[in-house]
Amino acid sequence: MGRRVRVVYRKYDGALHWHQWMEWLGEDEYGVWLGGRVGEVSQRGDELTVVAEVAHVQLFPRGEWFTAIFNDAPRSTEIYCDVTTPVEFSDELVTMVDLDLDVIRKRDGSVLVDDEDEFAEHQVKYGYPAEVIAQAQASCDRLVVAVANDEPFQAVYKSYLDRVR
Repeated sequence: MGRRVRVVYRKYDGALHWHQWMEWLGEDEYGVWLGGRVGEVSQRGDELTVVAEVAHVQLFPRGEWFTAIFNDAPRSTEIYCDVTTPVEFSDELVTMVDLDLDVIRKRDGSVLVDDEDEFAEHQVKYGYPAEVIAQAQASCDRLVVAVANDEPFQAVYKSYLDRVR
């Protein structure tokens, strides 16, 4: 395992959303991989704190409009993709803006889109520009197909997950 990296999701108005510390696992053609062990803590804003019950890894692609979390069994959500602005990287920080839409693959292989209502509401509340709306929707549409059929959503993530178990 490598160095500790701070992960910070914000909302479009700059408000702190989910944040946590993770361990650097490496980088490949899909992006930067960070790992979280059982018992590590993540927090939403200043309120909700969550303790990880399963090992998980997170993918931060370069130049893409999403991030992805891959959860170990027995968690029923195997893959959880957040549609976001492209990730910004520094040595000890990755940050992005959460754009509400989520693509989820359950352990039984079913794929669903979540928070479409929140995405519609926040377009008005935060004044998302037309380009941001279009990029977010296009990313969501691509992810629905990719999480069911393509790498790194099929096998690639498993070697990273093995490292944090």
